[in-house]
Amino acid sequence: MRIAMIGTGYVGLVSGVCFSDFGHDVICVDKSEQKIQMLQAGEVPIYEPGLDTLMAKNVAAGRLSFTTNLQDAVDGADAVFIAVGTPTRRGDGHADLTYVMAAAEEIANALTDYAVIVTKSTVPVGTNRKVQQVVTAANPNAQFDVASNPEFLREGAAIDDFMRPDRVVVGVENDRAAEVMAEIYRPLYLRDFPILTTDLESAEMIKYAANAFLATKITFINEIAGLCEKVGADVKEVSRGIGLDGRIGNKFLHAGPGYGGSCFPKDTAALARIGQEHAHPMQITETVIRVNDGVKKRMIDKIRDACDDSFNRKTVTVLGVTFKPNTDDMRDAPSLTIIPALIGGGAKVRVVDPQGRAEGEALLPGVDWFDDPYEAAKDADVVVLLTEWNEFRALNLSELGGAMKTPRMVDLRNVYSQDSVEKAGFETYVGVGR
Repeated sequence: MRIAMIGTGYVGLVSGVCFSDFGHDVICVDKSEQKIQMLQAGEVPIYEPGLDTLMAKNVAAGRLSFTTNLQDAVDGADAVFIAVGTPTRRGDGHADLTYVMAAAEEIANALTDYAVIVTKSTVPVGTNRKVQQVVTAANPNAQFDVASNPEFLREGAAIDDFMRPDRVVVGVENDRAAEVMAEIYRPLYLRDFPILTTDLESAEMIKYAANAFLATKITFINEIAGLCEKVGADVKEVSRGIGLDGRIGNKFLHAGPGYGGSCFPKDTAALARIGQEHAHPMQITETVIRVNDGVKKRMIDKIRDACDDSFNRKTVTVLGVTFKPNTDDMRDAPSLTIIPALIGGGAKVRVVDPQGRAEGEALLPGVDWFDDPYEAAKDADVVVLLTEWNEFRALNLSELGGAMKTPRMVDLRNVYSQDSVEKAGFETYVGVGR
């Protein structure tokens, strides 16, 4: 199959590379000449473990290429995937479909034969029908069908998620489009991975419902964590106790500083907005958004307490600023709420993150960046573990605390136990929900 992938952001690039590894001929398109030049030179503009190796393999095999010329990419393609950004629109919380519709119009003008136009971007219910209208209006003679194929990739594990998915969701309206999509995903069919073929609206809703549910699960355990602190319970034991129930499961039950990233904040806001527009308020989702914002603010209070109720003239070392480990993504990361509050209160902030500096330097002005956590902790008043990178899971706590002015730790991911930290010489350990 010949595939054109419009957009080389996180979703588009990972999907394009993985489709080429399935054996399809894939052309990835982007308007950014700088990004395309990087990709043509073998450089990956995002951090995702294993992506550079897989990309190089398929470029060398002649199955994967990159261009700024959408016309050439679409010409002769069996399927054209739209994988452009849908950021939260300012003012109303809805997903901004500007880039999706612009791509649809360009695709319409480039079509020379039948193709399935597949929306990979996360879009509100009804968007695929709007894409259909835009394409027909731009090119009344176009032969095409639309399909919805939402992505479920976890940053840091995206290749494995694509190659061994929990499920693939495909929304189509007729057998012809279904057959094209079945051929594209044939390698997964052959390995018995679940492929759910449904209608357009259901496919669109599945994506939002899944992310809202996971965000709810995270927020629920964070709210329980706050109560655990009040009543003397340990949220790690509570999480284990409820996670052993097969109806609940243990995933996404880890208390922390709140969810962030490219999906959950944007998609919960969009789902809440969809509900409002259809006079069906999504009250649970709206509450999740509000509570998650409060969780981040509660983390600031924890750090302030460890700083003797004032950030002024304190040196705070923050370990990890990306929204999760194994990614360079800073979108809606808790650090973007927490660190400005520290600086605003008069603290001097030092930051260590294996991949966060590239984006973080612009997003977190006023911090000092370090490569080594022990150097960053020298003469610090408190160290805050904010993102649970593997590099921070086995620190020499005695060396870390021995370098500090006052050995105090605020562990917002519950990586360490209070006993191990105190035995290493720390005078204060603060976790979440303990």
